[in-house]
Amino acid sequence: MPIRGVLFDVDDTLFDYTGSEQAGILAHLRDVGLLERFPTPRAALTLWRDVMEYQYARYLARELTLRGQQIERTRQFLAHLGHGAEHLSDEQAAAWFAGYAAHRDAAWAAFPDAEPALRQLAPHYRLGIVSNSDTDHQRRKLGAIGLLDHLGDVLVCSDQHGEAKPAPGIFHAGCAALGLPPHEVAYVGDKYTVDAEGARNAGLHAFWLDRAATGAPAADGIHVLHLLTTLPHALATLTPVP
Repeated sequence: MPIRGVLFDVDDTLFDYTGSEQAGILAHLRDVGLLERFPTPRAALTLWRDVMEYQYARYLARELTLRGQQIERTRQFLAHLGHGAEHLSDEQAAAWFAGYAAHRDAAWAAFPDAEPALRQLAPHYRLGIVSNSDTDHQRRKLGAIGLLDHLGDVLVCSDQHGEAKPAPGIFHAGCAALGLPPHEVAYVGDKYTVDAEGARNAGLHAFWLDRAATGAPAADGIHVLHLLTTLPHALATLTPVP
């Protein structure tokens, strides 16, 4: 059977999450007078990203709410600076995070290749999203960067589905929302294990978006892209597995 649908990851696939995160935290730390506490801006970014990865994993494991992981990220980050984080109330921590989020959201942007690729695909494929995130947040983000209208109504996120990638069930839920079986659906994401291996193991056609062109090898059943604008040709020339 031909490929008839394409599901996408959002962050660092269609949307430049890393760029907005970096702009947001550096601007916020300058505002609150904490950037000079770090030897370099890169050190601040590394700490923020490490804390995010840890606390966001707790959110995906359903140990924390979305707001709860924001509060814990703030406390853990400030604790590394000896900034009295243990005395922060939930409201104070949430307000600090909101300062960061305001700068981050101001820097929201789609990757330049995202809209052209979706526009080219939309007449020929059913399109949708499968994301490890909050549904309302991703919908608002995709709307703000001008991509939501290209993706139809298929937006499957871990908060409502109840499990996160790479679990096969969330990929299958995305396929079901498209009205297609997994072997007729391609999945595109930037994380090799979570997205590419997860999609392949769930029976979809897996595409790993290696934007940095790392040259890292991909296992059998995983196709490599460096730009989304090459996806339409890759889909058209791919011989589906029976």
